[in-house]
Amino acid sequence: LSDDQGWRIEIPSWPDLTAIGGGTQVGGGPGGHYTQEGFAELVRYASDRFITIVPEIDLPGHTNAALASYPALNCEGVAPSLYTGTEVGFSSLCVDKEITYQFVEEVVREIAAVSPGPYFHIGGDEVEKLSHDEYEQFMVRVQEIVAMQGKQVVGWDEIAEIPLLPGTIVQHWRPSGAEDAIAQAVEQGAVVVLSPANKAYLDMKYHTGTVLGLNWAGYLPVEDSYSWTPETMVSGVSDEAIIGVETPLWSETLGTLDDVAYMAFPRIAGIAEIGWSPAEKRAWAEYRLRLGAQEARWTALGINFYRAPEVPWSAEW
Repeated sequence: LSDDQGWRIEIPSWPDLTAIGGGTQVGGGPGGHYTQEGFAELVRYASDRFITIVPEIDLPGHTNAALASYPALNCEGVAPSLYTGTEVGFSSLCVDKEITYQFVEEVVREIAAVSPGPYFHIGGDEVEKLSHDEYEQFMVRVQEIVAMQGKQVVGWDEIAEIPLLPGTIVQHWRPSGAEDAIAQAVEQGAVVVLSPANKAYLDMKYHTGTVLGLNWAGYLPVEDSYSWTPETMVSGVSDEAIIGVETPLWSETLGTLDDVAYMAFPRIAGIAEIGWSPAEKRAWAEYRLRLGAQEARWTALGINFYRAPEVPWSAEW
């Protein structure tokens, strides 16, 4: 619900977050945001279909939109310009100011009020402007703010490197370099959601010729997105500590729902099977046949899916 390029949910106690920070998007052009009522309706719609929406406000980085909206959140008291690029790591809230924690507390409280699910995602990723001690100081305090609202903390795997509240959910995303910290977080009582970028990020290109998407984590063919095992992804983390998988789909290069469908399908079907089926029941040679048989269904539904050459697509049910 927030990033460097835009603040996307109404916060009545901080109205400039959307009035200013929600005004643009990646590449320029108009932005947009959810009203409180619109977001609450989306949450209800999902809940009626047995889906829990987990709100995320990325902190303390990925916050340029907030910093541009309120100068007081900047250490020097000067608001930066709005940002429409895609670089990361350059923004951070001022962790030494009390107004920063007032801001976080009010944002968390107002979003929690329209999010009946048990979770609140606090981000924590790609913070390059702070020292480790500054980052820890901030994130430890933010965890307590979230807990005061009765929510379970979720954060990207960088938070594994700091003291965590028991039951915190660490979301593993970095293809390498986080394994030891994640194992230490589990020893603290944390649990893990797996979304390794080189296996589960649906915005990664299928191959070098894919027009949409990115490739910073590599290319992700359909077979590779299916052929991995959560239970063995992070050494030192037991199956009992893994509560599920998530397959992110970031939208820097996606402008339409057809674009989204093209990057999601057919890989999303395989990620779902990984999350819901034991490893011993999964085999690519058998799965690719079942996947190919979905062509008629997806075509009938008008889904703009990628017809991967490694799959024997069939129009028969």
